[in-house]
Amino acid sequence: MLQLKNISFSVSDGIAGEKEILQDINLTIDDSKLVVITGPNGGGKSTLVKIIAGIEKPTSGRIILDGQDITDLDITERAKLGISFAFQQPVRFKGLRVCDLLALAAGVDAENKEEHDALCSYLHQVGLCAREYIDRELDSSLSGGEIKRIEIAMTMARNARLAIFDEPEAGIDLWSFNNLIDVFENMRQERERSILVISHQERILEVADEIIVLSKGQLVHHGAREDVLPELLGQQGCGFCPHHRKGCE
Repeated sequence: MLQLKNISFSVSDGIAGEKEILQDINLTIDDSKLVVITGPNGGGKSTLVKIIAGIEKPTSGRIILDGQDITDLDITERAKLGISFAFQQPVRFKGLRVCDLLALAAGVDAENKEEHDALCSYLHQVGLCAREYIDRELDSSLSGGEIKRIEIAMTMARNARLAIFDEPEAGIDLWSFNNLIDVFENMRQERERSILVISHQERILEVADEIIVLSKGQLVHHGAREDVLPELLGQQGCGFCPHHRKGCE
């Protein structure tokens, strides 16, 4: 179980002083849940998941994972505890093959045939032909959508307790998007594995167990999909506003 307690985050805004990005966020994410974070652009969604992953450190508040305070742990230490993060724009590694990256994530030997076959299965699950991609280099020859799917496969190979995805649908085609939905549902079925996804896609929202809505750095909604989604789909005007006023700015 992951708990965020009074998480706030501010950055220096030059002569204007401090700009508050997140304001006193309190959340609990239970095991074996698919939780989707949504809300308008600039609402603090990416900042929140970077704080959970250890990429950013909160200005105030605490982060508790299974009873352990991990607030001061860096991204590497959190990865060892089972937190995995898939970037919105994945990085490329010239000279490194796809199989090498997947093997590193899974902690196996890419040259072992049985383990090599398992690595191929991760590519298949994200809609890539293993025969064509397993020995490809992670360089500029891969499209944005291809590298995105490879990173999702890498996250699956890590078998993380908490897998975080920042807009995983970005840059992938419709067929691959349908595969992505299946991937999330399969991952959720595995015991004690939780998935945290930033997305605006209704299809992804529809398969969530819970939905979190952030707007202007504040937690607007957090609840079961069946309670939150109808309200989101039926909102008019400035529906995500934390003050719930139409036409506000």
